[in-house]
Amino acid sequence: MARVALVTGGMGGLGEAVCIKLAALGYQVVTTYSPGNTKAENWLAAMKELGHNFHAYPCDVADYDSAQECVAKIEKEVGPIDVLVNNAGITRDMTFKKMDKTNWDAVMRTNLDSVFNMTKPICDGMVERGWGRIINISSVNGQKGAFGQTNYSAAKAGMHGFTKALALEVARKAVTVNTISPGYIGTKMVTAIPQEVLDSKIIPQIPMARLGKPEEVAGLVAYLASDEAAFVTGANIAINGGQHMY
Repeated sequence: MARVALVTGGMGGLGEAVCIKLAALGYQVVTTYSPGNTKAENWLAAMKELGHNFHAYPCDVADYDSAQECVAKIEKEVGPIDVLVNNAGITRDMTFKKMDKTNWDAVMRTNLDSVFNMTKPICDGMVERGWGRIINISSVNGQKGAFGQTNYSAAKAGMHGFTKALALEVARKAVTVNTISPGYIGTKMVTAIPQEVLDSKIIPQIPMARLGKPEEVAGLVAYLASDEAAFVTGANIAINGGQHMY
């Protein structure tokens, strides 16, 4: 029976690449989308044309009750979740001087609280079954900081603290917990940055002199989700073209 993989925020960008990669490797893929997203059906139809029969469920990952209800429905209708990829995230960039509590809270709830909200109803089942993979998508800016991103950098750094602590608790039960910290990846969010900014400010910081590809990150997710990665846990794996080395 195919293992079930849940990818939060899987419609578009990095999440979509992860969904496609895991499906190609035989996983039964489920994703979440924000309630009220009118494009969800169109996305599912487009994926079906490519041969991918994904499942998709509305879920506000920033809301604990919504996450609980979503996971319960998935496990009832699809099956127990073997792989969880906490990918959903937002940005609300501005200098700390201009940042208000609303924009701080929005990023912390969606990027960090969501990791607790989604992992909580899934982790115990993984432990009971004696196998599981939890993969948290952080960011290079959670490692090195970024101007105008105190909220985002704090949330992404917090994800790895969560990873390390939970990895210690579940390691003996063959459940691994890892973080991936991508650099600048060629998603719609990044390519929406003005080209002159990319060329003058961002690309020069990357020794490989290019943006990463979503498929490259998806390949790393696939490895961490595999049986071959059973001895990797509590790690934060950078995939940033050499932009930040530590």
